[in-house]
Amino acid sequence: MLPFFKSNTPVNPVYGVVGLFDRPEDLLRAGEELHHKRGYTKLDAYSPFPIHGIDDAIGVPKSILGYIVFCAGLFGFANAVLMVWYTGAVDYPLVIGGKPLFAWEFSIPVVFELTVLFSSFGAVFGMFYLNGLPRFYHPTMNFSRFGEHTDDKYLLVVESTDPRFDVEELQAVMSELGAATTEVVEA
Repeated sequence: MLPFFKSNTPVNPVYGVVGLFDRPEDLLRAGEELHHKRGYTKLDAYSPFPIHGIDDAIGVPKSILGYIVFCAGLFGFANAVLMVWYTGAVDYPLVIGGKPLFAWEFSIPVVFELTVLFSSFGAVFGMFYLNGLPRFYHPTMNFSRFGEHTDDKYLLVVESTDPRFDVEELQAVMSELGAATTEVVEA
């Protein structure tokens, strides 16, 4: 192998420890125990439906998507006002029926539509960016019973990048908290 292809950082083949739970209450309780009481920070949960309180239980921060949508809408608003002003007052100035070259009252439909359009683009593309989509592979898919969480099971994953990560301790704690199965998943 050529020397410039070598990496000095050690490769960690372990992605994390996955626990399979039978009930959403068990998943919620395990997430609270691992995050709030034991101090794990790199947690993720997979379930067939949204579970109320899971974000707080595993420490998911509030989303910044609302700020992205607001900024995109503000950008659309500014572009619409600038476009209407430039078109009516600079590029093609016509006085028709005593109307001023630029009046905000006449630009309301255009401003509204472009604000909504840019806000929706911000929402969709911001969501794709924040979720890391499209993603065709994730190491969690290496879990032997991965497909069951889309039907009636619940997964809790602790990633190996967590500073408190310890395979044996995590498997014991997840089993103690009600996990039907625990498994070490490779990256």
